[in-house]
Amino acid sequence: MPHRHLLFYKPYDVLCQFTDPLADVANSSNDLSADESSASTRATLKDYISVPDVYAVGRLDRDSEGLLLLTSDGRLQHRLSDPKYEHPKTYWVQVERIPDETALQQLRQGVVIQGYRTRPAKVRLLDQEPDLPPRDPPIRFRKSVPTAWIEITLTEGKNRQVRRMTAAVGYPTLRLVRVAIAHLHLKNLAPGEWRDLTSAEINLLMKTLETRRKR
Repeated sequence: MPHRHLLFYKPYDVLCQFTDPLADVANSSNDLSADESSASTRATLKDYISVPDVYAVGRLDRDSEGLLLLTSDGRLQHRLSDPKYEHPKTYWVQVERIPDETALQQLRQGVVIQGYRTRPAKVRLLDQEPDLPPRDPPIRFRKSVPTAWIEITLTEGKNRQVRRMTAAVGYPTLRLVRVAIAHLHLKNLAPGEWRDLTSAEINLLMKTLETRRKR
């Protein structure tokens, strides 16, 4: 049976996995608090994707949105998750206040988060708010404090890295949307929608991985 490779637009507040560990706890215990009981009904990938035996490549936090790649090919999943292949991932990030050039340059050069210096990144301030569906629920912001959007392209994926990077230079992240993984883009997908990769997209992905492996 041929492998399946999917692109999914993960909405906000959806776990990046097919099962929720808290749901298992809820099913085995009657002593949960109200908050724990509510958490046990969190949305997962299973609520949107019915294709069997596909698994997410990497992850997006529950409070992040955007492009997620899933595959039934374990070898491909491993290679895409291996930092040595350095495939780029691009994010649109809404931050509190308007970053100055000094902060943007710090992000480009790398910042220290939890004792680790991030790799150099491509960073630019967007001229206008990107065309994205409204988030549900909307972000919380202060009327007296402006916000801005920046585009960040990374070749690594530490836990909550983008949020920690912007916080480290003094501009907390309010909304985070992954818009691209290598040559794969979010366009033509709405939140909660998915599609199969085309043959051309798969071939280019394999070719890109092979090129980066030989570096």
